[in-house]
Amino acid sequence: MTQKFELFPGVTLRTFADDRFKQGCLSLQIIRRQRAEEAAMNALIPTVLLRGCRSCPDLRSITNRLDELYGASVGTMVRRVGDYQATGLSCTFLDDRFAMDGDRILEPMLQFLGELLLDPLTEEGGFNRGFVSGEKKNLIATIESELNDKRAYAMGNLLRTMCKADSFGVPRLGDKESVAAIDATALYEHYQNILRTSPIELFYVGSAPAETVAALLKKMLAPIERSYIPIASQSAFQDAGSSHHTEDADVAQSVLCMGFASPITGASSDFASMQVLNTIFGAGMTSKLFTQIREKMSLCYAIGSGYYASKGIVTVSAGIDREQEQAVRAEVLAQLDACRRGEITAEELTAAKEALLSSLRGIHDSPASIESYYSTHTLSGTFRSPRQYMDEIRAVTSESVVAAAKTVRLHTTYFLRGAEK
Repeated sequence: MTQKFELFPGVTLRTFADDRFKQGCLSLQIIRRQRAEEAAMNALIPTVLLRGCRSCPDLRSITNRLDELYGASVGTMVRRVGDYQATGLSCTFLDDRFAMDGDRILEPMLQFLGELLLDPLTEEGGFNRGFVSGEKKNLIATIESELNDKRAYAMGNLLRTMCKADSFGVPRLGDKESVAAIDATALYEHYQNILRTSPIELFYVGSAPAETVAALLKKMLAPIERSYIPIASQSAFQDAGSSHHTEDADVAQSVLCMGFASPITGASSDFASMQVLNTIFGAGMTSKLFTQIREKMSLCYAIGSGYYASKGIVTVSAGIDREQEQAVRAEVLAQLDACRRGEITAEELTAAKEALLSSLRGIHDSPASIESYYSTHTLSGTFRSPRQYMDEIRAVTSESVVAAAKTVRLHTTYFLRGAEK
């Protein structure tokens, strides 16, 4: 169902043929290694591009142009996939089959996307200063909003601490200080450099012939003078040693975050078993952490776990009262020990597998979800088709879950300690 085209060195198009939808979608992502020194610039670029180009120099003219294309839309993308930061633009548009009187949407849509990418509004050798200044404020506000969410703030600090020697510890959007220091001229020069040298991944979902889409995109991107520099493949977790931190904050609810490491990643043969383990352990309302620590023991307000397959990292986050830290910490470890001992009921195993299978069944429900799954799994370097992934989930046994649990070890904790009552 998918086809792959190398349009230029380092420029790859993947297409997914599907005629079930009235809309198609296309994403264009510039792939970079996640680095502290450029993460903020990479995150800012798509928003600046979307402020205006020479043919449409403001938001009103962009809106009018999209209205002419039957209400098409263009949005920004900033993803972190393992070691990679993927930034760019995505668009959705009416499939040509549903346009009136033989109108075409795909070709003019891609032409407009090319104008946004390759003909941005510039001044004095840099991006438009007003655009950059406004989008810097917006990006700083977004970063601050994440900092104001204390669970997100604590989890971010856990990952920065745990991954201090790994790119995975670099915030997806960079930090406020880096954003504030960005200069319009330097940003434009950086954009021109990464456009020439970086891998570019495109993904199309729709009914148009793949060869037609490839030809249109090749024409669109031809003006780029490419000097492609390959980037390193995804790497294993770079472990610089465990640590445990406590930060006092003037908040009513404390947050305990715990980071665990495992050699099992998305590239491992027992990846599906780890996914099922995480679901049994803490992902969802049927998990051990939720039913035991929150419901039965009433030790927390909220609790859950996550699994970052690219690095083999399992995290737990719990909103708790200050004085419950040691009790919650001990009980989280106790529930992991229960998984290691094989104290997993048939009902828990079935519920976990069905939750994962249900999520996978929904991948093909929309062009956007198809693009998200196939693009991120391709970038991860461990692609599995949804069907293959579902088969692996169905094959998971209690014994393989126990084996996965035995590989998980506590690595780092971060406690955001609230005020005393």
